[in-house]
Amino acid sequence: MFTEKDVRQIESHGLSVEAVERQIEHFKAGFPYLDIDSAARVGDGILSVTGTEAECCIRAYETACDGLKIVKFVPASGAATRMFKELFAFLGEGKRGKGIDTLLEHIDRFAFYDRLREALPAGADDRAVVSAIVGPGLEYGSKPKGQILFHKYDDGARTAVEEHLVEGAKYAACDGRVNLHLTVSPEHMEGFKKLLAEAVPRYEARYGVRYEVSYSVQKPSTDTVAVNPDNTLFRNDDGSLLFRPAGHGALIENLNDIDADLIFIKTIDNVTTDHLRGDTVRFKKMLGGMLVMLRESVYSFAGKLAAACDEQTLQAAAKFAERNLCVKLPAGFAGRSAGERRGWLAAFYDRPLRVCGMVVNEGEPGGGPFWVKNADGSLSLQIAESSQIAPEDARLMKEATHFNPVDIVCGVKDRTGRKFDLRRYTDPQTGFISSKSKDGRELKAQELPGLWNGAMADWITVFVEVPISTFSPVKVVQDLLRPQHQ
Repeated sequence: MFTEKDVRQIESHGLSVEAVERQIEHFKAGFPYLDIDSAARVGDGILSVTGTEAECCIRAYETACDGLKIVKFVPASGAATRMFKELFAFLGEGKRGKGIDTLLEHIDRFAFYDRLREALPAGADDRAVVSAIVGPGLEYGSKPKGQILFHKYDDGARTAVEEHLVEGAKYAACDGRVNLHLTVSPEHMEGFKKLLAEAVPRYEARYGVRYEVSYSVQKPSTDTVAVNPDNTLFRNDDGSLLFRPAGHGALIENLNDIDADLIFIKTIDNVTTDHLRGDTVRFKKMLGGMLVMLRESVYSFAGKLAAACDEQTLQAAAKFAERNLCVKLPAGFAGRSAGERRGWLAAFYDRPLRVCGMVVNEGEPGGGPFWVKNADGSLSLQIAESSQIAPEDARLMKEATHFNPVDIVCGVKDRTGRKFDLRRYTDPQTGFISSKSKDGRELKAQELPGLWNGAMADWITVFVEVPISTFSPVKVVQDLLRPQHQ
């Protein structure tokens, strides 16, 4: 199947022939659907934390904060092509719908308007305005979302990545230091570095913090080979294999390289303005505090289970796992021998921990919270996309009352302070196949288990309800006209 040239190309990606052969088998066999039991709801898989309990979590976070290394992890590698898809269709095919009319009617309300006006000739028509946004002028059609001006203030406009600097100062500062990690595409690296070299000193002076900004790119070793529709290897015109980035699930490698006590994960476009940021800061601290508090108990039980322990400890560990760590034990678990129960519980408590915010579903796209059946008979919480759910279970998507806005805080060290190898806690059977094209030729592409889906499938997972005010994504440019961004 592979030539010597192929083998050299595979190895240059940091892959092995065996790994690529496994990818091809996935193309042929497909990926199994998740074995969904039911949608998680408030009171059954989703915790509602309000009042004094929320305040207790916030105080726990603020008390622990200065003794922890906290990192704000922001996937920022994607170009904003989808954000401006309608604009490209207008320029290329003349399609003019409601979205273009809305854009042009309210063009002066966008944060990038002043710069746009500078780039436009006098008397520019509608086509020239749209062209200057995505093409020569602002060139937003080829820039990543993080470098696009999102919000307008009296003292100037801010890009999405600058809003993450502000957020970091508000809830992720430890001992006056804010660690921000961005995953970026190689072609956008210099743009981010230039932007932040200019911006960071301003925000350091404003908020009295010091920023440590780090970057990483998706590793070539996470790429997947492309195939033709008949599952034979797709080859470029020069005969070489075509490798493609394997989606945000590949970023588990980047996350795995970070040495931190606590990691916040949030997408680049989910930011709001200063006057609406209060809920975001409050509930980030609440999620962080819940993780800190839960982790203390996780470490305690992990230590006890690693040694000889009595029946009382086994029962307490099982009870805490079900009531506080949102897992449903296998049927008949209480009747198993002490050794079996201890082994199962010891393995359960010795894994990474994540606390995920869940917002009420108001029609926005996003993964839903579900109870999923595991091979050992237990039920665990998973964030599932529609592509992971069998057609006969599609009704369950409609039953989901909440969805995940990628609002996650992670604990990635064990009770001894050793970092977990996060690659050991993924479910490799939760990738998916998509149809793409290159140079007019159809192909099949494969994505790894999503970062907050299958890549975290074997973590201890806790879902917590947070208000919709903490979620303000920008999927298309017109979203910047919503109240959350004005």
